[in-house]
Amino acid sequence: MAKNLEVIEQSTNELTLAARQQKKPKKTKKKLKAVWMYTLLSIFLVVSIFPFYWMFIGATNDSSKMFTNPPTLLPGDQFMTNLTNLNESIGIFRVLFNSLFVSGLYVVIALAVCASAAYVLAKYNFKGKKFIFTAFLLSMMIPYQATLIPLFQMMSDFNLLNTYFAVIAPQLCFPFAIFLLRQNFLAFPTELMESARLDGASETRIFISIVIPSMRPALAAASIFLFMTQWNNFMWPLVVLNTNDMYTFPVALSSLMGLSYIDYGQVMMGVTLATVPIIAFFLTLQKQFISGMLGSALK
Repeated sequence: MAKNLEVIEQSTNELTLAARQQKKPKKTKKKLKAVWMYTLLSIFLVVSIFPFYWMFIGATNDSSKMFTNPPTLLPGDQFMTNLTNLNESIGIFRVLFNSLFVSGLYVVIALAVCASAAYVLAKYNFKGKKFIFTAFLLSMMIPYQATLIPLFQMMSDFNLLNTYFAVIAPQLCFPFAIFLLRQNFLAFPTELMESARLDGASETRIFISIVIPSMRPALAAASIFLFMTQWNNFMWPLVVLNTNDMYTFPVALSSLMGLSYIDYGQVMMGVTLATVPIIAFFLTLQKQFISGMLGSALK
């Protein structure tokens, strides 16, 4: 019996050693995969962040140091000088107010319009519903440039040129936002709406008090798209605005690009100031944005 126990112990130890030896290569492979993955992600991170770092470096240095060899990679002492020059050139604080006011008001109104349209298309049945939704999707295929002349003529006929209304109104019904919100509204339980109707709630009360609070992630995702669309809008404000005090960021920055001389310190300062609100807005709604996009994808 003792010999049998010794044989069993030896075989057990051999099996244990063999299992450990098999696990070591697997652990080594996992470590190598992890190192390779993090190395690749680090490279992508540097490539993604470097343009923003270069933009900040340009905003703190003189224009002559932008293209030196070797390149200047450290912050300079010209930040306030570039900011002062930029303010003298385009009135940066007025431009910042114009962009924030136009983009903020556009997001609020467009979100209300798109959410209402998406809710109707998702939860109500009526004739022509599919046709209307298809028309919204097909409108995304129309080149934006093809609408500039009719829209300009319309704003001119109503004496609305060079106004905030002319900048905001044409894109209030944003097809992609309607599509995104509709996909999320489809998943909302219709039974809750029926229960609210039985309790005597109006359709407006159901939409505002019951449906909208549960759609915050989708609304946040749509808000980011709408804000970025209006904040980066260049062609239409360039056409409809004709005075410096009404310019938004893209139009004002384009005026800095001279034919014979370009002050890159001013340009980089303007681009830096134009980028900060977008990053701040996205970081504020980041969690809801991810949830809203995943929700619409799963639908």
